[in-house]
Amino acid sequence: MTAISFEFFPPKTDEQREQLERSVQKLKQRGPEYVSVTFGAGGSTLSYTPETVRRLRQEHGLDVAPHLSCVGGTRAEIASLLQLYRALGCRRLVALRGDMPSGMAAFGDFRYANELVEFIRRESGDWFRIEVGCYPETHPQASDAFSDLANLRRKFEAGADGAITQYFFNADAYFRFVADACRIGITQPIVPGIMPIGNFSQLKRFSEMCGAEIPRWISKRMLAYGDDAESVRAFGIEVVANLCRQLLAGGAESLHFYTLNRAKTTLAVLDAIG
Repeated sequence: MTAISFEFFPPKTDEQREQLERSVQKLKQRGPEYVSVTFGAGGSTLSYTPETVRRLRQEHGLDVAPHLSCVGGTRAEIASLLQLYRALGCRRLVALRGDMPSGMAAFGDFRYANELVEFIRRESGDWFRIEVGCYPETHPQASDAFSDLANLRRKFEAGADGAITQYFFNADAYFRFVADACRIGITQPIVPGIMPIGNFSQLKRFSEMCGAEIPRWISKRMLAYGDDAESVRAFGIEVVANLCRQLLAGGAESLHFYTLNRAKTTLAVLDAIG
Protein backbone atom coordinates (compact mmCIF):
# COMPACT_ATOMS: atom_id res chain seq x y z
CA MET A 1 0.00 0.00 0.00
CA THR A 2 1.32 3.45 -0.89
CA ALA A 3 2.27 5.64 2.07
CA ILE A 4 1.23 9.28 1.82
CA SER A 5 2.16 12.34 3.84
CA PHE A 6 1.06 15.97 3.81
CA GLU A 7 2.84 19.27 4.33
CA PHE A 8 1.17 22.19 6.11
CA PHE A 9 2.39 25.67 6.95
CA PRO A 10 1.81 27.27 10.39
CA PRO A 11 -1.14 29.69 10.30
CA LYS A 12 -0.67 33.20 11.64
CA THR A 13 -4.25 34.56 11.59
CA ASP A 14 -7.61 33.28 12.83
CA GLU A 15 -8.76 32.88 9.24
CA GLN A 16 -5.70 30.80 8.38
CA ARG A 17 -6.18 28.69 11.50
CA GLU A 18 -9.77 27.95 10.53
CA GLN A 19 -8.66 27.04 7.00
CA LEU A 20 -6.02 24.65 8.31
CA GLU A 21 -8.48 23.07 10.73
CA ARG A 22 -10.97 22.38 7.93
CA SER A 23 -8.26 20.89 5.73
CA VAL A 24 -6.77 18.70 8.46
CA GLN A 25 -10.21 17.31 9.34
CA LYS A 26 -10.59 16.13 5.74
CA LEU A 27 -7.05 15.02 4.95
CA LYS A 28 -6.46 13.02 8.11
CA GLN A 29 -9.26 10.68 7.00
CA ARG A 30 -6.83 9.40 4.34
CA GLY A 31 -4.53 7.96 7.01
CA PRO A 32 -1.27 9.80 6.33
CA GLU A 33 1.95 8.22 7.56
CA TYR A 34 2.80 11.65 8.97
CA VAL A 35 2.30 15.35 8.32
CA SER A 36 5.03 17.99 8.25
CA VAL A 37 4.88 21.60 9.39
CA THR A 38 7.10 24.19 7.72
CA PHE A 39 9.55 26.38 9.61
CA GLY A 40 8.82 30.10 9.88
CA ALA A 41 12.14 31.89 9.67
CA GLY A 42 12.98 35.29 11.10
CA GLY A 43 11.54 34.80 14.58
CA SER A 44 8.18 33.17 13.93
CA THR A 45 9.71 29.72 14.33
CA LEU A 46 9.61 29.97 18.11
CA SER A 47 5.85 30.44 18.17
CA TYR A 48 3.81 29.49 15.12
CA THR A 49 5.49 26.22 14.12
CA PRO A 50 5.61 24.60 17.60
CA GLU A 51 2.05 25.75 18.28
CA THR A 52 0.84 24.07 15.08
CA VAL A 53 2.84 20.91 15.80
CA ARG A 54 1.32 20.69 19.27
CA ARG A 55 -2.23 21.11 17.95
CA LEU A 56 -1.84 18.54 15.19
CA ARG A 57 -0.42 15.99 17.64
CA GLN A 58 -2.63 16.57 20.64
CA GLU A 59 -5.95 17.50 19.01
CA HIS A 60 -5.75 15.42 15.84
CA GLY A 61 -3.53 12.54 16.93
CA LEU A 62 -1.24 12.89 13.92
CA ASP A 63 2.41 11.90 13.67
CA VAL A 64 3.99 15.31 13.03
CA ALA A 65 7.38 16.09 11.50
CA PRO A 66 8.37 19.70 12.26
CA HIS A 67 10.67 21.46 9.82
CA LEU A 68 13.91 22.93 11.10
CA SER A 69 15.88 25.40 9.00
CA CYS A 70 19.34 26.96 9.00
CA VAL A 71 17.77 30.37 8.40
CA GLY A 72 17.27 32.46 11.51
CA GLY A 73 18.01 29.72 14.03
CA THR A 74 20.81 29.79 16.60
CA ARG A 75 22.21 26.60 18.12
CA ALA A 76 20.45 27.42 21.38
CA GLU A 77 17.11 27.99 19.65
CA ILE A 78 17.38 24.77 17.64
CA ALA A 79 18.40 22.81 20.75
CA SER A 80 15.38 24.23 22.61
CA LEU A 81 13.08 23.20 19.76
CA LEU A 82 14.54 19.68 19.72
CA GLN A 83 13.76 19.34 23.43
CA LEU A 84 10.23 20.67 22.90
CA TYR A 85 9.50 18.35 19.97
CA ARG A 86 10.87 15.38 21.85
CA ALA A 87 8.64 16.24 24.83
CA LEU A 88 5.66 16.39 22.46
CA GLY A 89 6.46 12.88 21.26
CA CYS A 90 7.64 13.79 17.76
CA ARG A 91 9.93 11.12 16.25
CA ARG A 92 10.55 12.68 12.84
CA LEU A 93 12.00 15.98 11.61
CA VAL A 94 12.59 17.67 8.26
CA ALA A 95 15.98 19.45 8.23
CA LEU A 96 16.48 22.07 5.51
CA ARG A 97 18.88 24.84 4.65
CA GLY A 98 15.93 27.10 3.88
CA ASP A 99 15.73 30.22 1.74
CA MET A 100 16.78 33.64 2.97
CA PRO A 101 13.69 35.79 3.63
CA SER A 102 13.61 39.31 2.27
CA GLY A 103 15.34 41.69 4.66
CA MET A 104 17.57 39.07 6.34
CA ALA A 105 21.27 39.60 5.79
CA ALA A 106 22.71 36.27 7.01
CA PHE A 107 21.95 32.71 7.98
CA GLY A 108 21.79 31.60 11.59
CA ASP A 109 24.49 29.45 13.19
CA PHE A 110 24.20 26.85 10.42
CA ARG A 111 24.91 27.61 6.79
CA TYR A 112 24.21 24.20 5.21
CA ALA A 113 21.66 21.49 5.92
CA ASN A 114 24.33 18.84 6.55
CA GLU A 115 25.59 21.00 9.46
CA LEU A 116 22.07 21.14 10.87
CA VAL A 117 21.64 17.35 10.49
CA GLU A 118 24.95 16.77 12.26
CA PHE A 119 23.89 19.05 15.12
CA ILE A 120 20.52 17.27 15.51
CA ARG A 121 22.28 13.90 15.69
CA ARG A 122 24.76 15.24 18.25
CA GLU A 123 21.97 16.68 20.41
CA SER A 124 19.35 13.94 20.06
CA GLY A 125 21.09 10.75 18.98
CA ASP A 126 18.76 8.45 17.08
CA TRP A 127 15.55 9.78 18.63
CA PHE A 128 14.43 11.51 15.42
CA ARG A 129 14.13 10.16 11.92
CA ILE A 130 15.56 13.01 9.83
CA GLU A 131 14.30 13.85 6.34
CA VAL A 132 16.16 16.32 4.15
CA GLY A 133 15.31 18.11 0.91
CA CYS A 134 16.56 17.43 -2.63
CA TYR A 135 15.98 18.68 -6.16
CA PRO A 136 15.43 16.24 -9.08
CA GLU A 137 15.81 19.17 -11.49
CA THR A 138 18.87 20.51 -9.57
CA HIS A 139 18.86 23.20 -6.91
CA PRO A 140 18.65 26.63 -8.58
CA GLN A 141 21.83 27.77 -6.78
CA ALA A 142 23.87 24.63 -7.54
CA SER A 143 26.71 24.96 -10.05
CA ASP A 144 25.72 21.66 -11.71
CA ALA A 145 23.75 18.45 -11.16
CA PHE A 146 26.69 16.42 -9.83
CA SER A 147 27.70 18.96 -7.19
CA ASP A 148 24.05 19.05 -6.11
CA LEU A 149 24.07 15.26 -5.70
CA ALA A 150 27.31 15.46 -3.75
CA ASN A 151 25.60 17.91 -1.41
CA LEU A 152 22.75 15.44 -0.87
CA ARG A 153 25.28 12.72 -0.06
CA ARG A 154 26.84 14.98 2.59
CA LYS A 155 23.43 15.26 4.28
CA PHE A 156 23.16 11.47 4.45
CA GLU A 157 26.73 11.14 5.68
CA ALA A 158 25.80 13.61 8.46
CA GLY A 159 22.98 11.31 9.59
CA ALA A 160 19.85 11.88 7.49
CA ASP A 161 17.50 8.90 7.03
CA GLY A 162 15.61 9.92 3.89
CA ALA A 163 14.90 12.76 1.49
CA ILE A 164 11.81 14.51 0.13
CA THR A 165 12.08 16.12 -3.28
CA GLN A 166 11.06 19.55 -4.41
CA TYR A 167 7.96 19.20 -6.57
CA PHE A 168 8.33 18.48 -10.28
CA PHE A 169 6.11 17.52 -13.21
CA ASN A 170 8.50 15.31 -15.17
CA ALA A 171 8.63 11.75 -13.84
CA ASP A 172 11.79 11.01 -15.84
CA ALA A 173 13.63 13.73 -13.92
CA TYR A 174 12.83 11.92 -10.66
CA PHE A 175 13.82 8.47 -11.94
CA ARG A 176 17.10 9.81 -13.36
CA PHE A 177 17.83 11.59 -10.09
CA VAL A 178 17.23 8.44 -8.02
CA ALA A 179 19.39 6.37 -10.38
CA ASP A 180 22.22 8.93 -10.22
CA ALA A 181 21.96 9.04 -6.42
CA CYS A 182 22.19 5.25 -6.27
CA ARG A 183 25.33 5.33 -8.44
CA ILE A 184 27.16 7.49 -5.88
CA GLY A 185 26.16 5.25 -3.00
CA ILE A 186 22.93 6.83 -1.76
CA THR A 187 20.60 4.00 -0.73
CA GLN A 188 18.20 5.89 1.54
CA PRO A 189 14.63 6.47 0.29
CA ILE A 190 13.96 9.53 -1.88
CA VAL A 191 10.26 10.41 -1.68
CA PRO A 192 8.64 12.40 -4.52
CA GLY A 193 7.17 15.74 -3.46
CA ILE A 194 3.84 16.38 -5.19
CA MET A 195 2.32 19.81 -5.80
CA PRO A 196 -1.41 19.65 -6.68
CA ILE A 197 -2.31 22.38 -9.17
CA GLY A 198 -5.06 24.62 -7.83
CA ASN A 199 -4.09 28.15 -8.80
CA PHE A 200 -1.82 28.21 -11.86
CA SER A 201 -0.65 31.81 -11.36
CA GLN A 202 0.43 30.93 -7.84
CA LEU A 203 2.18 27.80 -9.11
CA LYS A 204 4.16 29.85 -11.64
CA ARG A 205 5.34 32.21 -8.88
CA PHE A 206 6.41 29.33 -6.66
CA SER A 207 8.18 27.61 -9.54
CA GLU A 208 10.17 30.71 -10.47
CA MET A 209 11.40 30.97 -6.88
CA CYS A 210 12.34 27.31 -6.35
CA GLY A 211 13.52 26.37 -9.83
CA ALA A 212 10.84 23.76 -10.53
CA GLU A 213 10.17 23.45 -14.25
CA ILE A 214 6.61 23.61 -15.56
CA PRO A 215 6.61 21.81 -18.94
CA ARG A 216 5.72 24.09 -21.83
CA TRP A 217 2.77 21.96 -22.90
CA ILE A 218 1.19 22.34 -19.45
CA SER A 219 1.70 26.13 -19.45
CA LYS A 220 0.23 26.50 -22.92
CA ARG A 221 -2.83 24.43 -22.05
CA MET A 222 -3.37 26.47 -18.90
CA LEU A 223 -3.12 29.70 -20.90
CA ALA A 224 -5.69 28.36 -23.35
CA TYR A 225 -8.20 27.87 -20.52
CA GLY A 226 -7.86 31.53 -19.49
CA ASP A 227 -10.38 32.39 -16.77
CA ASP A 228 -12.14 29.02 -16.96
CA ALA A 229 -11.28 28.04 -13.39
CA GLU A 230 -13.09 24.70 -13.53
CA SER A 231 -11.18 23.58 -16.63
CA VAL A 232 -7.90 24.70 -15.06
CA ARG A 233 -8.69 22.69 -11.95
CA ALA A 234 -9.77 19.57 -13.86
CA PHE A 235 -6.70 19.65 -16.09
CA GLY A 236 -4.42 20.21 -13.10
CA ILE A 237 -5.88 17.18 -11.33
CA GLU A 238 -5.43 15.08 -14.48
CA VAL A 239 -1.78 16.14 -14.88
CA VAL A 240 -0.79 15.54 -11.26
CA ALA A 241 -2.71 12.26 -10.95
CA ASN A 242 -1.02 10.95 -14.09
CA LEU A 243 2.35 11.97 -12.66
CA CYS A 244 1.59 10.07 -9.45
CA ARG A 245 0.60 6.97 -11.43
CA GLN A 246 3.89 7.08 -13.33
CA LEU A 247 5.87 7.44 -10.12
CA LEU A 248 4.12 4.56 -8.41
CA ALA A 249 4.39 2.34 -11.48
CA GLY A 250 8.12 3.14 -11.59
CA GLY A 251 8.72 2.03 -8.02
CA ALA A 252 8.02 5.02 -5.75
CA GLU A 253 6.66 3.66 -2.48
CA SER A 254 5.31 6.88 -1.01
CA LEU A 255 4.16 10.37 -1.99
CA HIS A 256 4.49 13.65 -0.07
CA PHE A 257 1.83 16.27 -0.91
CA TYR A 258 2.40 20.02 -0.60
CA THR A 259 -1.15 20.95 0.41
CA LEU A 260 -0.75 24.73 0.94
CA ASN A 261 -3.21 24.12 3.81
CA ARG A 262 -6.02 23.27 1.37
CA ALA A 263 -7.64 19.88 1.03
CA LYS A 264 -9.81 20.00 -2.08
CA THR A 265 -7.23 19.57 -4.85
CA THR A 266 -5.10 17.09 -2.92
CA LEU A 267 -8.17 14.95 -2.20
CA ALA A 268 -9.17 15.10 -5.87
CA VAL A 269 -5.74 13.83 -6.92
CA LEU A 270 -5.87 11.02 -4.36
CA ASP A 271 -9.32 10.01 -5.58
CA ALA A 272 -8.12 10.06 -9.19
CA ILE A 273 -5.22 7.69 -8.48
CA GLY A 274 -7.36 5.44 -6.27
